[in-house]
Amino acid sequence: MTATAPTPGTEQRPVPQRLLATATRLFADQGYDRTSVQEIVEGAGVTKGALYHYFGSKDDLLHEIYARLLRLQQERLDAVASGGGPVEQRLRDAAADVVVTSIENLDDARIFFRSMHQLSPEKQRQVRSERRRYHERFRALIEEGQRAGVFHAATPADLVVDYHFGSVHHLSAWYHPGGKLTPREVADHLADLLLRALRP
Repeated sequence: MTATAPTPGTEQRPVPQRLLATATRLFADQGYDRTSVQEIVEGAGVTKGALYHYFGSKDDLLHEIYARLLRLQQERLDAVASGGGPVEQRLRDAAADVVVTSIENLDDARIFFRSMHQLSPEKQRQVRSERRRYHERFRALIEEGQRAGVFHAATPADLVVDYHFGSVHHLSAWYHPGGKLTPREVADHLADLLLRALRP
């Protein structure tokens, strides 16, 4: 096995960030199952003891790669949902934000959807619980608009959530930086599609 080159730009970061940056690069480049712990620690410039101190296992690294993205998205959704303004605008902002943050962290999303089945059963349950909380907050915005008559109620809110997040989850399969559309343009198109589907 050849030595793993250090991940560029990680030298001055704290050890947990170096490990995450290196694991993200390796998992994205060669897959979770084909990446060894030894390659991760060599790329991060640390010892195996440091990895096990901060994360415990390769499985923990995979979980954290996704969890950090979901934490960011949850914080932003909570801020948008609880802010002032019409519910239609808040839902549009939330729908666009999850697209932009997913594209800006495309490796994280791609790794997760390609490798989630390799998490331990306990961590898979944690992930499902974390995602459920996010989806429930998003669904609450739709239901608020339906109660107010801003959105039609013919389609159940759960199906509307699945409709939008199906598009979001598919981003990692087709979006490439440098394409015709910027992340913001993709976000605007998908958010507008969602709002058009909900208007009476």
